[in-house]
Amino acid sequence: MKISWGTGIGALYGSFVLMILVMVGMSVVQKIDLVTDKYYEEEIQYQGKIDKVKNTGQLATPLTWEVAETGIEVNYPADLKNISGVIYFYCPSDNRKDFKVKIQPNSQFSQHIPTQTVRAGRYRIQFDWQANGVGYWNEGILNL
Repeated sequence: MKISWGTGIGALYGSFVLMILVMVGMSVVQKIDLVTDKYYEEEIQYQGKIDKVKNTGQLATPLTWEVAETGIEVNYPADLKNISGVIYFYCPSDNRKDFKVKIQPNSQFSQHIPTQTVRAGRYRIQFDWQANGVGYWNEGILNL
């Protein structure tokens, strides 16, 4: 059986249209997460974050954290007083896993964050904290 030029061109155009419709359908159901819902407002205040990172680099004792079996152990510099702030856990692959924890160091300048309720994944941990009226910023990668 012989296929004519008209039939071949019609089949080519038809398959092209079908491929485009499949690609549009796939892109419509694709989940897209922004880093934050207030992206533009935070971009305007980015110089403040740069200043906090500079302040962090000047600390004699840096803030440290490690993953233990029962949770995350955060150690704050002992030479600073009145430590407060927020720890953000940002999961790049799924914004439903994002959460934040208030900074509340104990008398040994450490904080335990239990991870029983945290879903496993890769997180970007961000410390936005203040001590003695000076702002600081730390961040790193955390695998749970």
